[in-house]
Amino acid sequence: MSFDFRFASTDDIDDLVELERVCFTLDRLNQRNFSWMLSRANAALIVVTSGATLCGYALVLFHRGTSLGRLYSIAVSPAWRGHELGQRLLEQAQACALARNCAWLRLEVRADNSAAIRLYEANGYQRFASVEDYYEDHCEALRYEKRILRETPAPARQVPYYQQTTEFTCGAACLLMAMSAIDPTRAMTRAEEIQLWREATTIFMTAGHGGCSPQGLALAAWRRGFDVRLEVSHPGSLFLHGVRSTEKKSIMKLVEDGFAQELAATQVEQVLGDYLQIGAALAAGYKPLVLISSYRFTRLKAPHWVIITGCDEDFVYLHDPDVDHSKLKRGLDCQHLPVSHQEFLRMTVFGVQRVRAAVMLRSR
Repeated sequence: MSFDFRFASTDDIDDLVELERVCFTLDRLNQRNFSWMLSRANAALIVVTSGATLCGYALVLFHRGTSLGRLYSIAVSPAWRGHELGQRLLEQAQACALARNCAWLRLEVRADNSAAIRLYEANGYQRFASVEDYYEDHCEALRYEKRILRETPAPARQVPYYQQTTEFTCGAACLLMAMSAIDPTRAMTRAEEIQLWREATTIFMTAGHGGCSPQGLALAAWRRGFDVRLEVSHPGSLFLHGVRSTEKKSIMKLVEDGFAQELAATQVEQVLGDYLQIGAALAAGYKPLVLISSYRFTRLKAPHWVIITGCDEDFVYLHDPDVDHSKLKRGLDCQHLPVSHQEFLRMTVFGVQRVRAAVMLRSR
């Protein structure tokens, strides 16, 4: 039997929808989903055919700016099972992820799908988590991953995840994660997320609601009893260049001056420098919050906070509290993201001033 593997086109959509119907009873992709995947998504949709018949597909999603691929779905028509097409589609998905410079491939599988679990485990995928009530029928999902570039130890997973609940509380969400990682008894709540934002905001940013400044976050962490190290690349204001209004600038200056005065009365360690020593900070027991340009992830130029969860010789791992549901992402897709050291250096520069900033905390 001869099979051909290729990337899908819009001509395949009707057959893909029919394949979903015969393979799955719940959590199906529809015509609109497949159309979006083929036209707009950062994804690869691989199909296997025999003659004019579509026999199966594999869908891989990519996270811009990272070295992570997600195997979203594999489906083989019941009429074409027994030809090892699941294995061959998995190999095609891995090869495609490697070609897109991915080092890690992750996936979710139903806990009751023993055949798929055997396939993934036979191919070296390691289970690292489970998620209750994941599918439409409330079935549990098992999370697996594989280092497809080369074998290395799995990243440490000692930082819990919290998804920001507004467009402007990324810094507060990261601080919640850091504090809970240091003190697991601390609950991560929306009430404290908003309170932290109120304490740390600079009032105005490039547009809309203000975001959290490094100084504001450092003060908020200090008030809650943590040992804090503040690293910035520039003295004085970091964000005034992004605000055009003279009135807004004057208000921001007042707020920032107030932060500076309060910091002077604390034992927060303040360091001026242009290079973030993330590996050394992690080794010293810190949980680093790092300011990045969201352009590397979303192509939108805005300051954004992430929290570093680990580091090895190839990658920095991070939690991104911002989940973009329009791209079929969930909170699971934004956890422990592997970012190459080179890419990390590029994303940790913001604005015309080339600002770098980090807030690091550990138990006092």
